[in-house]
Amino acid sequence: MTARNYLFAVHQEDVALTRLLATAASVTGFMSGAPGGPLPGWHVLGQDNTALLRTFYARLEQTYPHAGQPFYAVRLWTNLMWQPAYLAAIAVHAHGAVPELSRMAQKTSGNDINGFRLPPGPQYSADLESLIRRAGADLRIMADQVLAEINTVTKLKRVPALRLLTDRMLGIGLRLGKFQPGLSIAEQHRLCRLWLEAMGLTGQGDLEVLDLHDGRQVLISARKGCCLDYLAFPGTYCASCPKQDDTLRLDRQRRDAIAELDAAS
Repeated sequence: MTARNYLFAVHQEDVALTRLLATAASVTGFMSGAPGGPLPGWHVLGQDNTALLRTFYARLEQTYPHAGQPFYAVRLWTNLMWQPAYLAAIAVHAHGAVPELSRMAQKTSGNDINGFRLPPGPQYSADLESLIRRAGADLRIMADQVLAEINTVTKLKRVPALRLLTDRMLGIGLRLGKFQPGLSIAEQHRLCRLWLEAMGLTGQGDLEVLDLHDGRQVLISARKGCCLDYLAFPGTYCASCPKQDDTLRLDRQRRDAIAELDAAS
């Protein structure tokens, strides 16, 4: 009987992977990973993903016929990078060890990429800052490869893509307290900046402290990138969208922060 036939992991690497996947699911409520190699039709770095990317692009065109090429290209990018980014942060801040992220296989489902598989393998363990440097560097290598792939089927410029990746890391930075409870605002901000530095994204966005009317302080994202959702949904901008006037953006982010704090209390 091989290891894959057992109900529970029997090797140290299997146990570590099982714990990582369980942690990712529990701390987010939406990460859906399984141990093992890729299934047919899944995205894997290093293989020829051209047909998959073209099919995904065509689905976006059919669903959002008026949105246009820039929106479809951005959706390819954000879909392919969100799971590796989250898994990297969870591995560092909630699990305490980093797997080989490039071995992740990702599942396409309609207009989304959701669900992944990761084979057992060694995991890098070190102090927190070393883990961030390792995971951040790995993520950036993945990002460069994914960007190159996308540009074989459609055009996506490097700077807007990196700003959107920065936006993803800022969003994750705002969640670090859930992955690593007890973080102060200052430490959360510092760790987010370490991630951006490790990924070569410094200057492409940041977190900033927002004072609320009752004296409390919260962190919010100060983005430079736009997800272009307004092209598919005219007149609709994210609360943190940099295309808005700063006064309106900060007011919307303040309202969202208060609502989130009230819901958590």
